[in-house]
Amino acid sequence: MSHRSNHRSGIDRRTFLKAGASLAAAAPLWGLPIRRASAADFSYKLATGQDPTHPVNIRAQQACDKIRTATGGKLDIKVFPANQLGSDTDLLSQVRSGGVEFFNQASSILATLAPAAGIVNTGFAFPDYDTVWKALDGDLGAYIRAQIEKTGIVTVSRPWDNGFRQVSSSARVIRTPEDLRGFKIRVPQAPMLTSLFKALDAGPAPINFNELYSALQTGVVEGQENALPIIATAKLYEVQKSISLTSHVWDGYWILGNRRAWDKLPADMRAIVTREFEAAGMLQRADIATLNGTLRNDLKAKGINVVDVDRQAFRDALRKTSFYGDWKAKYGDQGWGLLEKYVGKLV
Repeated sequence: MSHRSNHRSGIDRRTFLKAGASLAAAAPLWGLPIRRASAADFSYKLATGQDPTHPVNIRAQQACDKIRTATGGKLDIKVFPANQLGSDTDLLSQVRSGGVEFFNQASSILATLAPAAGIVNTGFAFPDYDTVWKALDGDLGAYIRAQIEKTGIVTVSRPWDNGFRQVSSSARVIRTPEDLRGFKIRVPQAPMLTSLFKALDAGPAPINFNELYSALQTGVVEGQENALPIIATAKLYEVQKSISLTSHVWDGYWILGNRRAWDKLPADMRAIVTREFEAAGMLQRADIATLNGTLRNDLKAKGINVVDVDRQAFRDALRKTSFYGDWKAKYGDQGWGLLEKYVGKLV
């Protein structure tokens, strides 16, 4: 099962330098060894699935540098990007067992262990980023964190941004829910996305991400859906003609910690870790917002038809199906009630 399309960017350095030279400039110590007079009391690892130049890793490295300084070198956290220490499912096991102390994980994948984490992926639930952050920094986020921690994993900060997913097409332009009828669209092997497009009468086809480009090129599917950075860096625009800004699903990243490793840290050190990862997370959210705007313009410059849609029409179409009722039953009244507190009634 491939989850790369859900969370991993594979974005090359040039893309990020173009998106924000100031971001790169803000991390002058990236990759440079820092000399210490003595070994750290705690030497921990932070694993991620993203490319080293992704804002997740740049901001995580900055946070780790600040943590090292603030603890007087007693806590040294090394960042291991791009699945160097294993696949996402491997790393989820490792952070539970203590093989790695910290792990950056997408909600959509974390949902395989803590189902409540996936409630943020509910189709057409969040109208905009303001609503996302009110919910995730508020009661919904607190509820999800509590459910995650029941699995024995610690969430060490508020969530970071993985972004909204958009639909692209090689033929028809998707402007309305009706345009999705019979539309052959590749989805990752994620139940939420499969059920979303089935409910809208499309033909979702689960295909591994490494097979996606050729599937689009040969017409096995007409379209796909991913966040703009994926569409751009995987060069999917070469075999697509339009991108509809449906923002049909939002996904976030959680910085997860191994419970035993976390509890070994003194309370003041844990407070520093949370403070610095939360500060870095706020900057990473802003980085993604900037990058999305840049990529929209870049894709238009490549001749791609970028289309704004009436997202409320899609939500209204879903409400006429059993989609929201089915997922409410899965997540339960408490979780669903907290989601609707922020996004409005869905059922």
